[in-house]
Amino acid sequence: MAREVLSTGQVRIHSDGASRDQAMKEAADMLEAAGAVTSAYYDAMQQRERTVSTYMGNELAIPHGTNETKDAILDSALAVIRYDGGVDWDGEPVTFVIGIAGKGDEHLEILSQIAILFSDEDEVARLKSAGSPEELFSMLASVNES
Repeated sequence: MAREVLSTGQVRIHSDGASRDQAMKEAADMLEAAGAVTSAYYDAMQQRERTVSTYMGNELAIPHGTNETKDAILDSALAVIRYDGGVDWDGEPVTFVIGIAGKGDEHLEILSQIAILFSDEDEVARLKSAGSPEELFSMLASVNES
């Protein structure tokens, strides 16, 4: 990828929890603020969620749009939000919500890296121990190396 998909401004930590829809909205808003998506992307995320859950296991959800709504994506980017109070993702416990926008097929490589990282429970515990968004960013910055 020519540019970085994740910056420190796209990483947040909340001590409280959120609803699934609040978490998706925050991720969509962060992606829009980064210039990666249009305001239509939140609706695209909701469409995807109605079709299939984006809960991935190991406390991770990766909300994203559908193939039919790719015109809402302007550039590839990530938005990472850790909810220490948790998110009820249709009955599944989620701590990390990673909004993803992938221009073309770039999201597949990004998804692969995230899936590998979150498949290791020790890595998830390490990510949960980060004391600041900057520390969490430094743990995730490898996504920019693809």
